[in-house]
Amino acid sequence: MKSKIFYIIRHGQTDYNLKKMVQGRGVNSSLNDTGRQQADMFYQVYKDTHFDKIYTSSLLRTKESVQAFIDKGIPYEALEGLDEISWGANEGLAYDEMRHRDYLKGLEEWKMGNSSYTVAGGESPIQVAERQKRALEYIMKNENDDVILLATHGRAMRILVCWMTNRPLNQAEFYEHSNLCLYKLKYDGKNGEILLENSVEHLGLN
Repeated sequence: MKSKIFYIIRHGQTDYNLKKMVQGRGVNSSLNDTGRQQADMFYQVYKDTHFDKIYTSSLLRTKESVQAFIDKGIPYEALEGLDEISWGANEGLAYDEMRHRDYLKGLEEWKMGNSSYTVAGGESPIQVAERQKRALEYIMKNENDDVILLATHGRAMRILVCWMTNRPLNQAEFYEHSNLCLYKLKYDGKNGEILLENSVEHLGLN
């Protein structure tokens, strides 16, 4: 299978990000003004890059982050496999002491290699990786698409980049991210190489 180049971005800022509220797969939020500005700044830098196909999650905030590219007529598809992790009963709620403790416990379990652990009845990293792998298998079957723009989410991005580069899921925390950051990878269906990591140069921040 021939390699593809993936431009993988996290969505722009939402009010849930701004207010530090739990925003997972079950929260279908939109970008706020800052997020829309971030999306426009990314577009201005990469508008002349040739993308054969755009993929987003099924959640609105990822589609809004690449809407300007879609409006240019680049073929587009939303895949549920690219959705954010589910944070279970904590989704849509403010980060209070209890929910922050739940989150930290999840990180601790995941770092120790317990990738089947879930936070508040949500999804585990293994479950997220399994649906991502199905999505990537689908994307890789389209042999005429060589350069892919893929919009996803923070925790989902950590997990995706981790297994694409054949690293164990307990190393996912090493992949830092911020709103509208970019990872660029070369991937052949089995092995991935990071060409650009957590770049925010397009936002004037690197």
